Amino acid sequence: MAGLIKRRKTYYVVYHVGKKEKRVSLRTTNYQLAKEKLRKFETSLFMGEDNPLPTNTPIGRVLDKYIKHIRTVKTPKSAQTEIYYLRQTFGVVCPQLEITSRKPSDKALKKPKKRGAAKKEYSQIIEASCFEKITTACISEFISAQVRTRGLSPKTANHFRQIIVRLFNWAMKEGGVRMPGDINPGANVERYIERASQIRYLSFKQIDEQINGLSFKKQLQTMVAMLIYTGMRREEILWLTKKDVDLKAGKYGMIRVRAKEINGEYWQPKTKTNRAIPISSSLRPYLIKYVPSPNKGNLYFPSPKSLSLYDPDNFSRDLSNANKKLGLQWTCLDFRHTFGSILAQRGESLYKIATLMGNSPEICRKHYAALIPEAMSDCVEFNLPKHFMIG
Repeated sequence: MAGLIKRRKTYYVVYHVGKKEKRVSLRTTNYQLAKEKLRKFETSLFMGEDNPLPTNTPIGRVLDKYIKHIRTVKTPKSAQTEIYYLRQTFGVVCPQLEITSRKPSDKALKKPKKRGAAKKEYSQIIEASCFEKITTACISEFISAQVRTRGLSPKTANHFRQIIVRLFNWAMKEGGVRMPGDINPGANVERYIERASQIRYLSFKQIDEQINGLSFKKQLQTMVAMLIYTGMRREEILWLTKKDVDLKAGKYGMIRVRAKEINGEYWQPKTKTNRAIPISSSLRPYLIKYVPSPNKGNLYFPSPKSLSLYDPDNFSRDLSNANKKLGLQWTCLDFRHTFGSILAQRGESLYKIATLMGNSPEICRKHYAALIPEAMSDCVEFNLPKHFMIG
C-alpha cells in the first residue's frame, strides 16, 4: 500500500493514487518514528480517511482565512474585538490583522507617518515555524507572560485561551489543518480561577439624585431613566425606534427589543432573541414628556449632533461628562445592575429577571442570588410540631 524512502536523511511515505505516485514527507530522520507514522498512514488509507500526517501551514495563512470567516459570521464590532485579541496573540502576521478603523469616514484625513517611525512591536507573541508547531506549552507561556507583564485579570486570561481554542477548532474542522495527534493544543491549557463578580448598583436615593440631576438634558435624562427602570443594555436603547416604544400597550406601556434594519444597517439583540419589557409607573412620566427629535431612521434616541444612530462610545462619553458636573460616576452597566438588583431584593424569581433583562438564569444567579437573603429567610424553617422536642 505504501512504503518508506529516505532522501537527504529525511524519510518519506510513497504511495499510489491510481497510476500516480505520491510522496509525503514525514519530517523525521528517525527510522523507528518513521515506521510508526507509516503504520498510521496505511491504517488511514485502508479506512478511507484523510491523510493523518500533520500539515505544514504558515500561521499567517491560517489566520488570514479565519479572520475572513469570522467577518462573515459575526457582527462588525464582535469581529473587530476578536481580531484585536488575535493581533495581541500572534502579532501582525497577515494583512487581515493590520489595524484599521471600524467605521472610517470618507472625509477622514490620514495622519502622515513620521520619518524613521518604527511599526508597533508585539514583544510577547506566539511564534512557531508553522501553525502545526504551536504547542500547549507555547500557548500557556504566552498567557502567563501576559498576566505577569500586563497584569491581566483571570477573566481576561481565560478569554485569550477561549479565542485560541476557537481558532484551532476552526482550523482543524474547516481550515484544512491537521494537528499532530488530532489534538487542539489550546484545550489542554489550564483555566485561571476567576474571582467572584462584583457589581455596583444605585439605591433609591441615588436613583433620584442621578435622574433629577440630568434635568438640564432632557434626552439624556430619559435615556438614563429607561436604563434604570428597564435594565436594558446600552446598544438596545440606542437602536430603539418610535414604533418600539408603545405607551398604549399593557398597563403603562411596553418596550419591544427586537431585530431591525435602519438605514441599511442590520442589528439584533445580543442574545439574538426578541423580548418585550413592560413600562413601569416610575418610567412612564419621563416617556410622556419626552419628544424624539425628527430623524431619518425614526430613532427614539438619535444622536443630538447628527440626528442619526447614536454611537455607543459617544453616548457613554456624553453621560460621563454630564455626571462629572454632578460629581457622579455611574455607568450604563451600573444602571442595568440596579434594575436586576432591586427586583432580586423584592423577591422576584431569577427566571423572571433573566427574561426581562435578556440574560440566562445562570448569569442572573451569579450576579443577584446573594441579594435575596431576606426573601429566603422563611425557607430554612422546618415548621416542626409543637410537641416535638429539640435538645
